[in-house]
Amino acid sequence: MFKGFAVFRSATLRASLMLPVMASSAWGTVLMAQAPAAPAPAARQLGTVTAISGDGLTLKTDAGQQVTVTVASGAHILQLAPGSTDLKTAQPIELKDIAVGDRILASGKAGDSAATFEASRVILMKSTDIAQKHQMEQADWQKRGTGGIVSAVDAGTGTLTVSVGAKKIAVNTSSKTEFRRYAGDSVKFEDAKPGTLAQIQPGDQLRVLGTKSDDGSSIQAEEIVSGSFKNLAGLIASIDASKGTVTLKDLTTKKTVTVIVTANSNVRTLPPEAAARFAARAKGEAANAGGAGAPASQGGEAPGGAGRPGGGGRSAGGDLSQLLGRLPNKTIADLKVGDAVMIVASQPDVGSATMTAVTLLSGVEPILQAPGGPSMTLSPWSLGQGAPEGGGGQ
Repeated sequence: MFKGFAVFRSATLRASLMLPVMASSAWGTVLMAQAPAAPAPAARQLGTVTAISGDGLTLKTDAGQQVTVTVASGAHILQLAPGSTDLKTAQPIELKDIAVGDRILASGKAGDSAATFEASRVILMKSTDIAQKHQMEQADWQKRGTGGIVSAVDAGTGTLTVSVGAKKIAVNTSSKTEFRRYAGDSVKFEDAKPGTLAQIQPGDQLRVLGTKSDDGSSIQAEEIVSGSFKNLAGLIASIDASKGTVTLKDLTTKKTVTVIVTANSNVRTLPPEAAARFAARAKGEAANAGGAGAPASQGGEAPGGAGRPGGGGRSAGGDLSQLLGRLPNKTIADLKVGDAVMIVASQPDVGSATMTAVTLLSGVEPILQAPGGPSMTLSPWSLGQGAPEGGGGQ
């Protein structure tokens, strides 16, 4: 679910050099630490190297712009290792050591146009180092990560109760716990923003990294990433391609909702044979539960069932979420009125009436018609115990 997880553990440099759209403000912290009390911060550009020519680099910034960076003669070029939190540990290198795909922070001054920049200092992180760190982070989340639905928040003790399937886990936080909150239309970790315990509410989906108790009933949280998501299902009533919106009547709430489909939304279509298979499985699970078509729990999600992070993964919903990554990408232009869809949506602002699609899956009419099918949900991220950004089939 997710492009790479954070490169740095430090709160200072934790997400600064990882992948595009990572928090460039962390670099600002480092620069200010190196030159305190400066009347105005030096201009800087942060991004990924896309081309190299002579004494110049072409940089794709985290804002998506292409900038030509000219490295001045005598400029300081430093390489920072993953995990480093102080530029004093950086090693001097030469311009020729920079390769396409590397991440750099260039400081200096703007050029004659918005697309040019003159660098007096370049700080580098090699793409190979990023990949290695990413693998280590992913392995750590696989081993020590847990995900579920927040059922209770005790602000006084800093304890969160998280439902992982039918099991309740106490997530204990401290002043050292790092909180991040998913952006409104994305479950990519690099889009997540620094967060607080106060932002987490019952019903939120949460991933936590930390040390578990021997009996697995509690976990001491080192990192937490959370988000507020809604599961919707129904038939598309209208499509406005110019605005990037679809409307549908949600089967659970019986209300008509408008959902924005953005470039970050995962739009997929389930093949007919797969839809039939999942529908048959949903029907069987409903029958085994002792009541075909039994209502889902609050929010349209069956307890411990499909689509919940950290759930069994063998349920129809679990397999459905895992299948998403193997389906081709679609756009809003591939949808049509009358399509049956299942949607994971987010509401970026409290009280906002606008939902943004994180994942939209069409071709699910057989599932929604099957007894027990409407209670099936998708997960915004991977159902496995991987890193938080592994969601939405990315």
